[in-house]
Amino acid sequence: MGVDLFSFIFIIFSWASLLSMKAEAEAEGIKSARLLDLLIRDYTVKSLDRDLRTGIVHTVTLPANFSGIKVDTVRFRCGSLHRYGAQVKEFHLGSGVIVQPCAERVMVVRQNLGYNWSSIYYANYDLSGYQLVSPILGLLAYNADSDLSYGSPFELGILAREKPIKINFSNITKASNKIGNWPLCASFEGNGKVTLKKQVSPNVCVATKHGHFGLVMESPPPSLPVRKKISRWKLVVGSSVGAALGAFLLGLLLVAMFVKVKKKARMEELVRRAYEEEALQVSMVGHIRARTTPTI
Repeated sequence: MGVDLFSFIFIIFSWASLLSMKAEAEAEGIKSARLLDLLIRDYTVKSLDRDLRTGIVHTVTLPANFSGIKVDTVRFRCGSLHRYGAQVKEFHLGSGVIVQPCAERVMVVRQNLGYNWSSIYYANYDLSGYQLVSPILGLLAYNADSDLSYGSPFELGILAREKPIKINFSNITKASNKIGNWPLCASFEGNGKVTLKKQVSPNVCVATKHGHFGLVMESPPPSLPVRKKISRWKLVVGSSVGAALGAFLLGLLLVAMFVKVKKKARMEELVRRAYEEEALQVSMVGHIRARTTPTI
């Protein structure tokens, strides 16, 4: 009886929250990660078949305005999940996992928000200095005891105390995992807090409870203008051409100076000869005059 009352209170609370948040979404668009979770939950419930077999992964079809988001869901018996664990796409839940509170069945929802919708986490969490190198993956759980078509299920907790939940990003990340440049595992808590940890192996992270996860790397510093490297042969050719041009100009300068000096020397020679000829003519004229003077 206590569990039924608890479920009823949570259903009423979740439904009221969803109505108010839907109205806000219609006016301003989806800006809240929490609102996105609730909308995905509702579409997941609507897409479920009443005869859906336990342990079978079911792909959820979302409206066109949620393009890029991939959602899968699967039902488990709480006891069976605890004893055997499960593999839900990228998430591996080991044996010993606990679902709280769970009376009999649980609906596990796996989200892949894609790169476009993952950007909503930049607005809801402080990721300054880092950039996402994988889509955000979500692992959430809801009660699946009653007929879900008559109301919205409330969220349950998944705890992995004995064996942590493994999240494998190998098939969805764009990080290269080069030595010395490995991405970090980011865990996005419900209170707006981000926890960063090292990977346990390339592209594999671990978690002890449900939530949203991704891979991040430090943002590169602003790039400075890069000078283009000049190839060696271009440098040699340029130097040779420059040297040849310099030698040519120097040669022209020397020729011009030589011509100028030679021209000056020639002018001086002409002037000297002119003076000599003039002096000779004067001397000859004086000599002739001296010889032709009449005798009295």
